[in-house]
Amino acid sequence: MAKPRKQKNEEQKADNNSEAVVKHQKLCLSIDLEKRRIYGYTELEVVVPDNGIVGLHADNLMIESVMVDGGPARFEIFPHYQQMDSDDRWCSVSSANSAADAAGSVYVSCLERELVPNLLIMCSTEVVKPVPEQPEQTVQENETQTPSEPKQNVKLIHIDFWVEKIETGIHIEKDVMHTNNQIRRARCWFPCMDDSSQRCCFDLEFTVANNLVAASTGTLMYQVLSNDDPPRKTYVYRISVPVAAQWISLAVAPFEIFPDRHNNLITHMCLPANSSKLRNTVGFLHSAYSHYEHYLSTKFPFGSYTQVFIGPEMAVSALSLGASMSIFSSQILFDEKIIDQTIDTRIKLAYGLARQWFGVYITAEAPNDEWLLDGLAGFLTDSFIKQFLGNNEARYRRYKANCAVCKADDSPATALSSSDASKALYGTQCIGFYGKIRSWKSVAVLQMLEKQMGPESFCKVLKNLVAPPKDTTRPLRTLSTKEFRHLANEVGNLERPFLREFFPRWVGSSGCPVLKMGFSYNKRKNLVELAALRGCTATPDSNSSISNSKPDFVKREADVGWPGMMSIRVHELDGMYDHPVLPMAGETWQLLEIQCHSKLASKRFQKPKKGSKHDGSDDNVDTVASVDMRSNIDSPLQWLRADPEMEYLAEIHFNQPVPMWINQLEKDKDVVAQAQAITALELFPRLLSIVNALSNLLCDSQAFWRVRIEAAFALASTASEETDWAGLLHLIKFYKSRRYDEKIGLPKPNDFHDFAEYFVLEAIPHAVALVRAADRKSPREAVEFILQLLKYNENNGNPYSDVFWLAALVQSVGELEFGQQSVPFLPSLVKRIDRLLQFDRLIPSYNGILTVSCIRALTQISLKLSEFIPLDRIIDLIKPFCSSKTQWQVRIEAFRALLDLEYHCKGIDAALILFVRYLEEEPSLRGQVKLGVHAMRLCQISGGCDDDHGVVRETLVALLRLLESPAAFNNVTLRHYLFCILQVLAGRPPTLCGVPRDETLIKGHTEICNELKNFFAAIINQSKPMDPSLDTLMLPYDGSIPETTIEPNIVANIDIERSQPEDLAIPDAPKDAPQEENHNTREQKQLDIITIPSENLVILDSSEAPKEPDTVSNSQERKKPVLKIKMKQSSASSRAEDAENAPLERSQGAHNGADHGTSSSMSIEAPPQRNFHEPANVSNQNLDDVNSCHDLGSRVTASIGSAKLAGDGDSLLKELQCTADSSKVQANDVDPVNHNKFISLRALNEADDGSLAGPAQKPVSGSKDKKEKKKKDKEKKRKKRDEHKSHKDDPEYLERKRLKKEKKRKEKELAKLMVTPVPDVKQKEKTEGVKNEAVVVAQLTNMAASVDETVKQTEPVANRTEGTTSTHKIKIKIKNRTLTRP
Repeated sequence: MAKPRKQKNEEQKADNNSEAVVKHQKLCLSIDLEKRRIYGYTELEVVVPDNGIVGLHADNLMIESVMVDGGPARFEIFPHYQQMDSDDRWCSVSSANSAADAAGSVYVSCLERELVPNLLIMCSTEVVKPVPEQPEQTVQENETQTPSEPKQNVKLIHIDFWVEKIETGIHIEKDVMHTNNQIRRARCWFPCMDDSSQRCCFDLEFTVANNLVAASTGTLMYQVLSNDDPPRKTYVYRISVPVAAQWISLAVAPFEIFPDRHNNLITHMCLPANSSKLRNTVGFLHSAYSHYEHYLSTKFPFGSYTQVFIGPEMAVSALSLGASMSIFSSQILFDEKIIDQTIDTRIKLAYGLARQWFGVYITAEAPNDEWLLDGLAGFLTDSFIKQFLGNNEARYRRYKANCAVCKADDSPATALSSSDASKALYGTQCIGFYGKIRSWKSVAVLQMLEKQMGPESFCKVLKNLVAPPKDTTRPLRTLSTKEFRHLANEVGNLERPFLREFFPRWVGSSGCPVLKMGFSYNKRKNLVELAALRGCTATPDSNSSISNSKPDFVKREADVGWPGMMSIRVHELDGMYDHPVLPMAGETWQLLEIQCHSKLASKRFQKPKKGSKHDGSDDNVDTVASVDMRSNIDSPLQWLRADPEMEYLAEIHFNQPVPMWINQLEKDKDVVAQAQAITALELFPRLLSIVNALSNLLCDSQAFWRVRIEAAFALASTASEETDWAGLLHLIKFYKSRRYDEKIGLPKPNDFHDFAEYFVLEAIPHAVALVRAADRKSPREAVEFILQLLKYNENNGNPYSDVFWLAALVQSVGELEFGQQSVPFLPSLVKRIDRLLQFDRLIPSYNGILTVSCIRALTQISLKLSEFIPLDRIIDLIKPFCSSKTQWQVRIEAFRALLDLEYHCKGIDAALILFVRYLEEEPSLRGQVKLGVHAMRLCQISGGCDDDHGVVRETLVALLRLLESPAAFNNVTLRHYLFCILQVLAGRPPTLCGVPRDETLIKGHTEICNELKNFFAAIINQSKPMDPSLDTLMLPYDGSIPETTIEPNIVANIDIERSQPEDLAIPDAPKDAPQEENHNTREQKQLDIITIPSENLVILDSSEAPKEPDTVSNSQERKKPVLKIKMKQSSASSRAEDAENAPLERSQGAHNGADHGTSSSMSIEAPPQRNFHEPANVSNQNLDDVNSCHDLGSRVTASIGSAKLAGDGDSLLKELQCTADSSKVQANDVDPVNHNKFISLRALNEADDGSLAGPAQKPVSGSKDKKEKKKKDKEKKRKKRDEHKSHKDDPEYLERKRLKKEKKRKEKELAKLMVTPVPDVKQKEKTEGVKNEAVVVAQLTNMAASVDETVKQTEPVANRTEGTTSTHKIKIKIKNRTLTRP
């Protein structure tokens, strides 16, 4: 008996009560654009898990307070982003390959950290149990549980906050504020569960100035006008459909509101300057809205739909989606005079509306199901194109998209549904070039399914998907590939064997079929013998990693094939016949026989006369033409086509004679057939029959205008001296017949009433500019023709703008190649371009399109004639357009032109340096993305030079620093392109898929969450029963990332400008707790805690609290720890000089008998000193470096600055380190610090042996021996430094050094995993029996002018472990001062 289908609801993730679930969220914000302030609160109804810890996402936010059910709650926040400024951080980067490895590690680490909730809230008053480590699959095991068994523990969490940095997720430009739906950036403007699987209903309230409009997601309930002076207005929205936090959008500005005239549920908004364009642009949208509702047989899923248009320099992307709301760039708006922008704008607006159904209302159940929602939205958009823009437009676009997919679908990055690939891409699969290819491929796969099951059946499947849920208590709508496959089988009536092969081959793997076919006609049998060779665009090993992602996706070779049969359409004299005879699986070589239906009367073949051709021309007989014509006469075949209905996403190379291609071009009215014929005819020798056929199609006003444009460019490619420039003459003749006055021989004034004719004529100058002579230069006639068009262009009396017309003319000038005959026309052309530049500067054109074309043309001309034109003058001409005052499109084009010139003159390294500088100058996020795309293209162009592309190490390091900079964190798309640039420089594909990484160093999302929650739970549990005399110690961390191996960290960034402290509570341990029991308990819980025994501490009060950076508080009453170190010499100080001869033991951080595993210990290293008369100098470190970083999986390690103590002319550096045992500790160099400010606490990286070991020192006896030892050490250091300098630039030395470090680290990791420390009772008793230890208690005060030290007590100590020596020990005690809230 088959198992019942599992119900999907919002409680599914909480089946094992290990994850919190948000039931409802309320967000209230007050926005002040003048002061750039955003503050407010949010309330979440959350189902609290068993451990009582709720994890939310919050970045760039200052958390004022957190309350649970009306009472204050403990919380901790760990910001995901932390800027690293270590100089030796990238010392191992020596080549493009090492830089690409480092970029992959940094990028993966950043993406992995962003998945982890970083705002932990304690919602339980009981002792918290640690989160058990369970695999992710256990979430779905208990499917038969009745909902009545576990009772949901729902809590109301209230969070007061304000936005600290308005630069990520939310942006303010003058009087405009808007959000964007970048990946995982909703958390940057309000606390939430920023996960697509967490969805709930929202209540939204936004208070703004009275003259502003706040547009947001959901239905506007009402507005409230306050009594403030000046008055403020509150907009209240409600969205009753559960959506993810990323779909909450907000736009605040003095918008002009334009309700739709035909549908009162649609509202359009824009800035006042664009109101006239808005009315002209959105008039069609109600048609798309009605078409979607009719096609899906359901109402719009949300109560209303709002379109908001903001300035292009403000928008992060062309489209920012939100629930029931879309934010577009005003760049796509146009008035009634613009023609060219109409089609693209309508398609973009229709796509944004389609995404409301598929992508926002219905979401993907898992990351590997996102392709399905993207494809369904594209499929719905194609239905709109077919309905309102014509079937020819829809088929032509689909054909071109399929061709692009076939060329690029050659790597695992294009596999649509692979759990391994989706997990490894972290949501970046929708960004960049591969994102576009995946989107086109997803639409093509769904269209193939539509062809298999029929349009009506496929429409039924979509209706079932969007139909309102029968169970109103579970309104969540998710869709998986498995569920869609089930519907295709039941509703679409597709057979299971077909589906069993279809989804693994097309969805679960990459690659498209490549078919090479030819035929011959057997006159005796009256049949066609068709030969086909099948291949694949992807290599066999490209799908090896993808095919193992699911059990049913079996590993297959690239030549196994695809399910189904391909149709061959034969056009005969008696009609058209389809033959579905070509199998797409099995043998790669296929020989088929297709019976013909038409018969010819037997007649003798007549040889053609001499001096004539069968096509009626008077040229000499062409051998190929005679053979082709004979095959056409002897057979009833007119032409053949493979896969005429595009049932397969395949690359087809069909071989048939020229007359048959001409027949297909002239007689087949399908735009795809005509486009295929044009592409094939371009590959043949330049025959007059081909030229005449292309010319006839160009002049045919009944043909589709896009196909006519292709025919024009094909004519340009056939023009040559061999054909007496027939193609060029046909182009010029066609243009003059439409646009010239026959009487005066000059162009007529522009008349653009016929849009199809307008598009064709606009493309003619560009096609003419592509004609080349034998010397690869443009003919004189082509240059004269374009100059004449520029000179005599007249737009008076034309109701439409000619800006795109002129831009096409200018762009055609850039395509010209100037030779000796055409160079005299160059000054006139440049003069015309300069005149247009000046004119456009006075009266800016639409989106600056004319200036953009002029800059591009001047750049192309200068690059082609760089030997004759000084590039400095061109650079000086373009630089003024880089000003921030110019239009956004013009500024970006100027940056691109300068990058091209720099690359042509100085190479890719100089271009990348200039690119980094331009990124700093460009304020708009979208402009930064455009520059990143262009820089990546330059890197791809320079691919064949050498392995490193000529890029020096300094440039690679600059790109790596930019990759982890705040600019990259704020702009997710730019960060992805920076990563792609480094991959391209190393000769790798620009995708995260397949990037080599060390999986042992990258922890999973679940593991990181559990460790972080265990750490937070330990803080809460240990802070409750502790000694009230000692408060918790708040330790900020300073995390550093290894050179190329980056481990996921949770970074808490402490800013001096914050008004509240953010601390990590490190509680004290009970005095009476046995050390061994403490060790065992912590080892089980895996806690990351430092415990400082109170009996070893000296509590010192201070009249002035040390200055600390403000951090986030987790309670209403904040306690700032005052850390003071008092150093006193023992009573044996009178024998200090004699004691110098005694061997002193230096601590190596070894464990004592009671110190094993995860138990905490404390050792403070202090080298031996003689007399001290000057005060200790403890400097304040840079506040940017005093950052909090919790390295997951490690025990906390903190170092307490350094102390520089001088006496008797001797200056010795004291490094005082307060350490707890760490599973991984990497020693950091600590610089001397100033005593004027607070003592900084910095976290060290994880090491392997669980101890913090300082540099070993040998025992010294006497000052002479000590001085000699110093000299020897200095000499050794100097020699080592000289040797290091000699190897500094040696790549082999650096590589050996890196491999040695990596090997050592892995050995220690393995040893740690293999050996579990067990307490040795006998060793413990022996160790406890020996108590001879030299202890020095020192006092360091902030305002102390001197340090008087006396030796108070000396106790001999025996060695605890082999290899350790004696040392002075400093004992610390901490007292916290309570500060009330200001």
